[in-house]
This record gives sequence, structure tokens and C-alpha cells, in this order.
Amino acid sequence: MSQQPPHATFAEGKIGQYLLNRLDEAAQYSQPGAGVTRLFCSTEHRQVLPLIEQWMTRAGLTPELDAAGNLVGRCPKALSGEPTLIMGSHQDSVVEGGKYDGMLGIAVPLVALETLRHAGVTLPYGVEVVAFGDEEGVRFPTTLVGSRALAGTTESQQLEARDKQGISLREALRSFGVEPDGIPALARDPANTLGFVEVHIEQGPRLEQRDHAVGIVTSLTGIERHQVTVSGKAGHAGTTPMPGRHDALVGASDMVLAVDRVLQATEGLVGVVGQLDVHPNAVNVIPASVTFTIELRSPQSETRQQGHETIRAALHEVAERRGLTLSMDNTYRADGAHCAEWIMRGLEQACATLEQPTERMFSGAGHDGLAMQDVTDIGMLFVRCKEGLSHHPDEHISADDGEVAVRVMMEFLQQLDPSRCR
Repeated sequence: MSQQPPHATFAEGKIGQYLLNRLDEAAQYSQPGAGVTRLFCSTEHRQVLPLIEQWMTRAGLTPELDAAGNLVGRCPKALSGEPTLIMGSHQDSVVEGGKYDGMLGIAVPLVALETLRHAGVTLPYGVEVVAFGDEEGVRFPTTLVGSRALAGTTESQQLEARDKQGISLREALRSFGVEPDGIPALARDPANTLGFVEVHIEQGPRLEQRDHAVGIVTSLTGIERHQVTVSGKAGHAGTTPMPGRHDALVGASDMVLAVDRVLQATEGLVGVVGQLDVHPNAVNVIPASVTFTIELRSPQSETRQQGHETIRAALHEVAERRGLTLSMDNTYRADGAHCAEWIMRGLEQACATLEQPTERMFSGAGHDGLAMQDVTDIGMLFVRCKEGLSHHPDEHISADDGEVAVRVMMEFLQQLDPSRCR
């Protein structure tokens, strides 16, 4: 692990590289292969925790692993129950993702707090930085497990979700060393929570096109996910006549194209068929069943609902025409979230103090704020990423932009008046 940094680390022009070095170190805790693969309650998740604990300790926070698999760092004021601002992001990644998605939002506030601590600055309110265990929803067919726990909106059926090995989320948490029965007690008190602020790479090209280091997020997209199962009839690939076959994969392929047609024709709606599993998945057997996922995104719930209904009708038409059976189950839904005006203004003022140009912009991605909006005001600072690339091994930010993000957060924290929140 990194040694205690020298004082020169906190000089202007040095903090950005310090931040990137941290992110490089965290990226080592990954499954073998390209990019970063670090799933919820995995060995890699367990291995990265001591590193983040070290970051938290240097920032003057006391780390604790909670019942939902979140690593939470609190300052003395937060531990004593004073009004608290929550910051943070997620430690988990997609498969073969990048080193900045999620982890940047953990590292930036901790470097900001460490730098303020080095300068002798004491904030007049509590701060809490959370490394959420799960946001991507890759291992289990559920997501925002950690932030829903803090918001007090975890549902019991979430804990029964199972990964591809048949392990339930409840079992995985217990194997990880925490007790999921304690999740309800994690809910934060809205009256004592000042807000939730997250730093994240933009995951799009707008900041790069504007030549801006950072941007102020106005709202987060709404998301829904569905699992579709198409059932047909298996048979010998060489002896079953082509006419009259009930090939689940051929039908599912038709359905995937139908989903794409709806998405292409519906303004304000985007989506993807991201996973597809074939059974029995043998070279000489007609596929008996196919399971695939559909994800729909739009800031407008009415648009998502319309798209969902149109897609459902199209899939049933394919199933009927091809003699297949179909089930379509909703596995996740989160409405869009609007960022609080006072947080947006505070981030804008911090940018202005640093003479950093910025503008307000919408996020087409979902984030932990979708859950945290149920307990407190939310806000988000975007950081420019090269070519707008994300969920990819080549995602990248510069040291200069990383330093801007840290210094914006430092200004925001110092200018925040807890009596004027909301």
C-alpha cells in the first residue's frame, strides 16, 4: 500500500497525480483480464477494502463495513450525531470496465478531505464518505443495494436475488462477513442528513466537446430492467424438419430486433439487450429456451412506460407467430431524480471561485442518487473523460481534470452553510 504522502503532495499541481496514483492502485484489485472487473461481495471487493480504509483514515474518518457491504468513513462530528453531508460512490465495476467509474467518486472526496485536514481546516458539520458495495448490478439481478440500505428502501426480496451460481444476495453478504438482517438499521435520518453529493466521470462527450473539466448535473435518468424467458422445444438438429420447429433462439433473435426497432422509433428512450443465455446451448440441439435482459432508460417515466408496453406487445406477437411461450418479469425500476438547486448553486460557486467554466447538464446514466433521493437532497459533479468513454478498459481522465474536481469539492465543502441546506 502507498506510504504516507509527503507535504509536497498537497501543493497546487500535485494533487491530480496523487489522485490518479490512488486510482491506479485500486484498479489492481480486479479479476484477471482487460480493464477492471470487481463484483459485489467478491474476493476483489474484499481485497480493495483495506486500501480504501487507509484512504479514509488519512482523511480523518473512521471506517466501518456495514451490513449491506458498504465501507463507510465518518468524521468525529458525524460519529457524534451532528448534521452530516454524505459523499461517495461505488467500488464495484462492470465486467472489464474502467478504473474511474465509481472509484473516482470515492477517491475525490477523500483526497479533498485529506488536503483540507493537512491545511488545518475544520468543517462546521459532519461528513461521511461511502464506498457503496453495489451499484452496477452485475453479479445479482438487482442494483443499488448499498444506497437503498442508506435510504431505508431495501426490500426483503432483494436479498433473495441469486447470481449465476445460485448464490443468494443474503448468502453472499454473510459469506462476506456481514449480517444482512442489520440492513434496516442502516437507514439514515433525513432530518440529520444535509445531502448526498457524488463525483463521477461524465460517461459522455459533452465536456470534452466544450473543453470543460467539470460539469454540474441537473438530473439522473430513470431506469427499468426486465428479464425475458422464451420457451420452445428442443430437438435433434439433424432429424427435426425445419417447418414446424419451435426454436427459442430464432424467436429470441426476432425479439431482440423488435426491441431495437422500438428503441430506434421512440424519441427520448434508449436501451439495450445486454445479456442472453441459451439452453441447452449445445452445437447439435435446437434451443429449448432463451433468457435475455432488456434495459430501458429515459428521464420521463411516461416514455419508459410507453416503450415498455410497445416492446411487450411486439414480443408477444413474435412468440405467438412462432409457437413459443413468453414471460417478461420486471427485475428493477427507478424513476429519474432531480438534483437539488442549492447543491447545483454551491458547485457552480465553487467552480466560479476557481475560475473554472462549467454548465448544467443531464446524466443519461443511473447512479446511487436514484436511491439516495428517497432520504435527502442529491447533487453530482461530472468530470471530463477522454472521448466520453466509459464501461471500457480505456476510460481515462487527466491529472489536471482530477485536480480540478478535488479543488471544486474542497471549495464546495468550505462554502457550505449547513443552516442553509435545502
